[in-house]
Amino acid sequence: MSMPRPGADEVAASALRKVRTHLVGFLALLYFAAFIDRVNVGFAASQMHRDLGFSASVYGFGAGVFFLGYCLFEVPSNLILHRVGARRWIGRIMISWALLAGALALVRSAPAFYALRFLLGIAEAGFFPGMIYYLTYWVPSTERARLVGTFMTAIPISTAVAGPLSSLILGLDGMLGIAGWQWLFLTETLPSLLLGFLTLRHLPDTPAQARWLNATERDWLTGRLQAESAVHPGGALTVAGALSSPRLLGLCVCYFGADLALYGVVLWIPQIFSQAGIAAAWVGPAVALPYGVAALAMILWSRRSDRRRERLRHLVVAALVGFAGLAASAFVHGSAVLAILALSVGVSGTLATLPVFWTLPAALLRGAAAAGGIALINAVGNLGGFAGPYALGWIRDATGSYTWGLMVTAAGLLLTAVVALAVGHDAAGEFWGNSSAPRRGA
Repeated sequence: MSMPRPGADEVAASALRKVRTHLVGFLALLYFAAFIDRVNVGFAASQMHRDLGFSASVYGFGAGVFFLGYCLFEVPSNLILHRVGARRWIGRIMISWALLAGALALVRSAPAFYALRFLLGIAEAGFFPGMIYYLTYWVPSTERARLVGTFMTAIPISTAVAGPLSSLILGLDGMLGIAGWQWLFLTETLPSLLLGFLTLRHLPDTPAQARWLNATERDWLTGRLQAESAVHPGGALTVAGALSSPRLLGLCVCYFGADLALYGVVLWIPQIFSQAGIAAAWVGPAVALPYGVAALAMILWSRRSDRRRERLRHLVVAALVGFAGLAASAFVHGSAVLAILALSVGVSGTLATLPVFWTLPAALLRGAAAAGGIALINAVGNLGGFAGPYALGWIRDATGSYTWGLMVTAAGLLLTAVVALAVGHDAAGEFWGNSSAPRRGA
């Protein structure tokens, strides 16, 4: 007797579950390794200052110059990914950045620090927007915020893990004649190198290549995504049209504000906590607290956005919460507890904006236009990743305090909220990016 064929809902649930467990989890692991390689310089900063004499301005510029190299090559990198496939291009990105990240252990001067950070940005260009673009091959729009949120929890989790882990590695200072900050760069680059080779071997470019989907699941997923593309107005945009779209340029400004806050804080938070009176041995665990809270906030907020089929209001509310928390942290002086609480609110709001935000370009664009448009948003946005750390360092040197630097990062989130409201309405006055599908509860 033949087995009954599964219903459409069962096939959909099975396909999405496998995408989440086999693909999104692996991509999150890749991003986890990438983000540790980005932020470990924040934990190395105090020992680099001791050994190399770097001022706050030198460190801030070196931390931020990564994003200049990243921005210059973002769009061409993503267009290459569109042509050659995610497996080869993301694997190449990871291997090249791992080698350069390890080379930071050889730095002896400010120019060498700047050069290697700039080259590291070039090597990693296209990684994150490539991931976002690649997920449009696999995740229907109605599920995108939740699964992108799952993927992007790599940001707070990697920072939370990097804190205690970096503190332990820095404790190797002097072993075998190698400084703790050198051990940090050498050891934390190894996972990226290994994962790069695993990507080259195992990452499927499309659902048709995924051996962990059965034929029925592949057909359902491919058909669902093709149906979305067929009715999608963004599919008709050329790359040039996408890159000159006023709405897309507005999204670039939104992301600039979010990244100004994200990287302004994440690359300085160990030193902010040190100034708040937290002992060096406890800075790493203290950093883990706000980012652990932020991971939960990202998951819950992105799921709520999917459940309600609403994007813009969720983006604006999260940005305003982040603004309030970072602004409050700027005026907390002498209390480690209040500093941790305020930054927990600020970091949670900042990170909760991201998965909701990244549903919007995917709702506007398809194909090569999506590859170029997503890369442009990330490229312009990541100029905020340069501006935030550099502004904090420059203001810290000028004033002796992080107060006004933190206010600059908070202002980035206010900019995100204001511009999102300005560009987020269609001709009928409706919020763009929302789904017309019925809501699944409150």
